[in-house]
Amino acid sequence: MEILVINCGSSSLKFQLIDSESEKVMAKGLCERIGIEGSCISYTPAGKDKITKEIPMPTHHEAIEAVMDFLTDGTVGVISDMSEVQAVGHRVVHGGEFFAESVLVNDEVLEQIAQCNDLAPLHNPANIIGIKACMEKMPGTPNVAVFDTAFHQTMPESAYLYAVPKKYYEDYKIRRYGFHGTSHSFVSKRTAELLGKDYNSVKTIVCHLGNGASICAVENGKSVDTSMGLTPLAGVIMGTRSGDIDPSIVEVIAGREGISVQEVLNILNKKSGVLGLSGISSDFRDINQAVAEGDEQAKKTFDAYIQSVVRFVGAYVAVMNGVDAIAITAGVGENNPNIRKAICEHLGYLGIEIDDAKNDSRGEEVEISTVDSKVKVFVVPTNEELAIARETVALAK
Repeated sequence: MEILVINCGSSSLKFQLIDSESEKVMAKGLCERIGIEGSCISYTPAGKDKITKEIPMPTHHEAIEAVMDFLTDGTVGVISDMSEVQAVGHRVVHGGEFFAESVLVNDEVLEQIAQCNDLAPLHNPANIIGIKACMEKMPGTPNVAVFDTAFHQTMPESAYLYAVPKKYYEDYKIRRYGFHGTSHSFVSKRTAELLGKDYNSVKTIVCHLGNGASICAVENGKSVDTSMGLTPLAGVIMGTRSGDIDPSIVEVIAGREGISVQEVLNILNKKSGVLGLSGISSDFRDINQAVAEGDEQAKKTFDAYIQSVVRFVGAYVAVMNGVDAIAITAGVGENNPNIRKAICEHLGYLGIEIDDAKNDSRGEEVEISTVDSKVKVFVVPTNEELAIARETVALAK
């Protein structure tokens, strides 16, 4: 069963074609600068070199057409006809309280996703455009929506309610939703397998550390707390996002700078975090280099990032009254031994001991804790596309 996985951004479209039987990627690629001059597609069929081509893509409809053309191309294509694609799985960022699991898309589902647009204005509208484009170009092919927020719908009220007048929750559904749910679900399940334990009887903390980052407490197979909130701006320090701050900072900056609340939020989303604090870069490879060269501000940024992560890890140990394993994943987590070691050095009170030789790895699944470590620590590469494909198969069969 061939599954096409689509992840639409406002001006981009990532895709993978996955054979659900072998779970191998048949082809993958990225459409960039959709709606902008110089739009292009990069396409990589399994076992072959990447191809990049400039193609006018004024909308996501043309991007879908470009993807289809490459997948079925007589020379570099991997299927003969799009009818071989038996379902399309879409990443949808925000499902609000409508969706606690993945669903087959119909008109009602599209309307409910649209009702969450104000909660994810940069993501949900683009997700809807991608779904509609596939429905138009591939009529009759099932489409499945897989939500970043769905995994966290198991959180108790004590974890997701904000201490604001209750009318704001009742009228506008202002609450903690959490994100990266597909990744947290995939990684926590794999961690239970590595422990050799039943997923429904394990306490795991997943640290999804990429340019966007979030921490999740998974107890007995359910998300019970997570660091992101109403939007992906909350939680730990991220590449360009501030993470948790005193809300009054928004008013202070707006007043002192003479700018709008929206402009301040743009700063907090796109110009803050590691980038804003360091003044160097949002990329930890650059931060590590600067630290090695003795840059004091880079070191302060590194230390602040580590503290923001361990603050949540420690809190979630308390929330679950213990922890069996910590899993570290995503771009920064999978590829930065310095980050992992620094985090674990703060967790010695849990009986965690790190094997430096095992930790000296990048992009690999590995247990980095010693055999004597009371809490196991794993690096588990996330695979959100495969997780989406699995959800899609389950619903489309």
